[in-house]
This record gives sequence, C-alpha cells and structure tokens, in this order.
Amino acid sequence: MNERATAPGGLALVEALVNTVSLDTGDDRLAEEFSLGGGALAEAAELREALRAACRAHAGQDMPTAQRETLARLLSDAPLVVTVDKEGVAGLAPKDPSALTSRVAAAVATAVTEGTWQRLKACEAEDCQWAYYDRSPAGRGRWCTMAACGSRAKMRAYRARKAGRTASDPPGT
Repeated sequence: MNERATAPGGLALVEALVNTVSLDTGDDRLAEEFSLGGGALAEAAELREALRAACRAHAGQDMPTAQRETLARLLSDAPLVVTVDKEGVAGLAPKDPSALTSRVAAAVATAVTEGTWQRLKACEAEDCQWAYYDRSPAGRGRWCTMAACGSRAKMRAYRARKAGRTASDPPGT
C-alpha cells in the first residue's frame, strides 16, 4: 500500500507493527512477521491497535480513552534500561530485547526525545489507516500516498462539490 520510505530508526519497528494488518482486505500478518503465538500474539494485536490510534491522533483524530489507556499500560509495563555507548551517549533499550512491547517502548521513548514521534501518522482514509512517517516540511501529511488514498479523497471531494454536496455527505444525497 505504501510507497513511502520507512520511518527512521526505531520508528520503523512501530510502523511495521501497525502495518501488519490491511484494513481493506483483512489480511493480518502479525503472527508471521513477528513470530508470535498465544498470549504474546494477543498482546501484540492490542499494542498494534493502540499504536494505530496514536498515529491517527498524530494526524488530527481524537485518540479514544480506551486506546490511550491501553497504550499507556502496555508501554509502562515494558522494562527499559539506560545504556551508554563508547562515545558516552546515553539511550534507552529494552531490558529484554526479545520482547516486542519493550522494543516498541524503547522506540517510542527515543522518538519522543528526538522529536520524531508525532511524525508517525496513520492514513486519513478510513479503509486504509496505513502507518507512515510524514516527511513533509510542515508535517501536515494526511495520506499514506498521494497516488492512492490522497487522489481518491480529492476526487471524492471534487465530485461532491460538483454535485452540490459536502465531501462527508453519502453519495446519492
């Protein structure tokens, strides 16, 4: 779906996690892409949808309270450690590098400190909601790609204007 380059750094993991399901086809690749099963799979799916809600919030949607609380709970339960590299630069890393939630928590924490977290967004198209990293200068991107979702949205708005409706009115009204 997405023609854009992947998100930078650890946000690529978050982007990949959110994009393990295609909302228009229902194809869910979470178990295969992250080698998960049982309780870990259920938690990862819960994490994925809470992250999608956060990405939608970055694009201007309201984040539902339940999703906000879920994300806060999952990320706060993920143990992180402070690491220091050979140049003396401190960073956060998952205490258990094999735990997906801990890796996501470290990526989010790092992205927040780098100022890149708000640029990870979800496509405005309801049937898409693909996660993408907004590289536009003003940070106002709305669609995963202009060629697909952006063009469809603009064409719907154009047709609605020509028919004397608003873009949010259902067709035929």
